[in-house]
Amino acid sequence: MKITAIETLHTEEFANVLWVRVHTDAGVIGLGETFYGAASVEAHIHDTLAGRLLGRDPLHIEALNRDMLNLPMAQSSTGVEHRAASAVDIALWDLFGKVCGQPVHQMLGGLCRDRQRIYNTCAGYKYVRSKNIRYVSNWNLGADEGPYEDLDAFMNRADALAESLLESGIGAMKIWPFDPPAMENNGLWISAAQMKTALEPFEKIRRAVGDRMEIMVEFHSLWNLPAAKQIARALEPYKPTWFEDPIRMNSPQALAEYARSTDVWVCASETLGTRWPYKDMLERDAVGVVMVDLCWTGGITEGRKIAALAETFHRPFAPHDCIGPVGFVAAVHTSFSQPNTLIQESVRAYYTGWYKDLVTELPVIKDGYVLPMEGPGLGTELRPAVFERSDLKVRRTTA
Repeated sequence: MKITAIETLHTEEFANVLWVRVHTDAGVIGLGETFYGAASVEAHIHDTLAGRLLGRDPLHIEALNRDMLNLPMAQSSTGVEHRAASAVDIALWDLFGKVCGQPVHQMLGGLCRDRQRIYNTCAGYKYVRSKNIRYVSNWNLGADEGPYEDLDAFMNRADALAESLLESGIGAMKIWPFDPPAMENNGLWISAAQMKTALEPFEKIRRAVGDRMEIMVEFHSLWNLPAAKQIARALEPYKPTWFEDPIRMNSPQALAEYARSTDVWVCASETLGTRWPYKDMLERDAVGVVMVDLCWTGGITEGRKIAALAETFHRPFAPHDCIGPVGFVAAVHTSFSQPNTLIQESVRAYYTGWYKDLVTELPVIKDGYVLPMEGPGLGTELRPAVFERSDLKVRRTTA
C-alpha cells in the first residue's frame, strides 16, 4: 500500500481547524486534524511534507513521523512544522486502524480502563472561533447558542454552573478568570480589586457545592513569576486541583521555582512540543501533571511517548482538548491506551454543539465519564455536509 495523495480542508467559519486526509492506492483514507494557523500549516504540508510522504507505505508511521520532523526548523516546538506533522500522524494512525479493522486505542495496546473520567473546560460555543485566539475580546461572552454557554457562566454564575455540571455527573471543571487582569497588566501585576474579582468564581463554587467539584485553573502562560506565585497563594484556600501554564513554558528553572512555592499540582503543557522539553521540566520537578495536545506536539506517535515519559517520572497524563472534533477523538483513544491517564479534557459546548456538525461520530459521555470509541481507526469521519459547504477550501497534492 502506498500514499497517493495528501488533501487538506478548512472552512472560513472554523478558521483555525485544518483537516488532513491521507489517500492510498488501496482506497483507504486516513483523517487527521490540527488547530491554529490553518493556511500556514496547509502550505507546509503541501510544499514540504507531501514530497516526503507520497509513494511511501502509510503503515511505516514511526519512520514517516521522523522524516516529517527531520528538518532544521522543526526543533521541539508547537509551530507550523509540528502542527502539520501532528495532523498527518493522526491520519496515519486512523488509516492503520482501518486497515486492521481495529480502533486506534487497540492499535496502541488496548484499553487500560472501561471508562475515563473527564473534566469540563468551561468554554462557550464561539470561544477561539476567530483566527486570533489569545484575547479576551474573542471570548464572545453572551453569544448564547445553547444551554452550555459555560464561559459566560463561570465569569458571572459560577455557582449555578457548578451545580449544572454536577447534575450531569461531571465533577471537575476548568476556568480562567485571571486572564482579563493578565491581559490588562501584561501579566506583570494584579491589583487588590482585580484579585477580588478573579476570586469570586471560586468563592461561589465552594459556597454552592463545597468540595464536590474539582476546580482546575488555567492561566494561559500569561503571568510573570512573582505575580503567578502571588495568585497561587490567594487561590490555595479554595483547594484547586491544578494550576495550568501559570508562566510561559520556556524555563524549567522558573517553573520549578513556582512548583516549589505551592502545594497545588502544576499542569504543563499543551504548548510544549515533543518529549524533550517535557524531560527537562520533569527532571527539574517542575511538573505534577503532564498535559499534551496531540494536534500540536507531534501527533499520537509523540503523545504516547510523552505519556510513557511521564509514567517513568511517576506523573499522571492528561490530554488536552479545546480545539476540534478529530483532535478530541484522537485524545480519547490515547487516554484509554495509557495506564497513567488521570483525566480527559472535554468541552460540552463543543461536543454537544459544533463538533456534531462536522463529524459523523463522537465519543459517548455519560455521568462524568467518556466511553471508548468502537469503530475501526478513529471511528469518525467528516460529515458529507462538510464537503458541500460554500466556505470550504480544499487543496490536494498527488504523486
